[in-house]
Amino acid sequence: MTELAVSAWGQPFFHNAVLAGTFIALAAGLVGYFLVLRAQIFTGDALSHVAFTGAMAALAGGYDLRLGLFVGCVAAGLLLAGIGRSGRADDVVIGSAFAWILGLGSFFLTLYTTSRSGAMGGAGTTVLFGSIFGLSTGQTLVAVLVAVAISAVVLLIARPLLFATVDESVAAARGVPVRVLGFGFLALVGACAGEATQAVGSLLLLGLLAAPAGAAIRLTDRPFRALALSGGLAVAELWAGLAASALIPSLPPSFAIMAAATAVYGATFLIRPQRAPLGTASPAAG
Repeated sequence: MTELAVSAWGQPFFHNAVLAGTFIALAAGLVGYFLVLRAQIFTGDALSHVAFTGAMAALAGGYDLRLGLFVGCVAAGLLLAGIGRSGRADDVVIGSAFAWILGLGSFFLTLYTTSRSGAMGGAGTTVLFGSIFGLSTGQTLVAVLVAVAISAVVLLIARPLLFATVDESVAAARGVPVRVLGFGFLALVGACAGEATQAVGSLLLLGLLAAPAGAAIRLTDRPFRALALSGGLAVAELWAGLAASALIPSLPPSFAIMAAATAVYGATFLIRPQRAPLGTASPAAG
């Protein structure tokens, strides 16, 4: 361990990164599990683009970029749920919206850099690649509170959401509010996307949502065990990425976190556990 790494680990900015990152990763892991299970990864990809556009719109208007992140991502999640089937976004609609969302983000970035970038000229890069080492104490507290709220809601609706995911028609017949759950879940995905963008950036956001969940699903077919494993893997991968970035200062933390997540997911292909088909999982299984 180098003296530089010891010095970094003792700094407030590193403590803030670990604290905020732990809860952000936990929320992303829990949300990501259902995102993968419901085959809505494309929605997560769309929201990563919305995160950039929303943040740039807020900055261009003179507001805090976090306002744009949360409002933009949650609103987009609800919109995609509304125009989809049973609260699920339609891939054709998402694909059609990509170019427009990116074009709008480019417009707001240009507007911001030409009129308001004097005090925060690197904001575009910050949104794209994250700034987990740049979180203040106040931002860390907000990140923790939001992430805890997201995690709590996911756990609260986990059982009915799992039922609606595995067998939508039977769940609806038994009185599960499938469409409402679909709306609520995509709102959670939007909030999580806005929160996680601060840690890994909009470009790498999808990796934090998808990789830990994908690894967990490959390792176990027990739904609630996979849910817990997804959250745990996301946290462990974030810790590994921050540690690697502290040891190698030239290594961006967002890249290190994604490298750890990708390595873990890749390693699951070397493990061949006995697994039942996904469709046979019981909503009551733990």
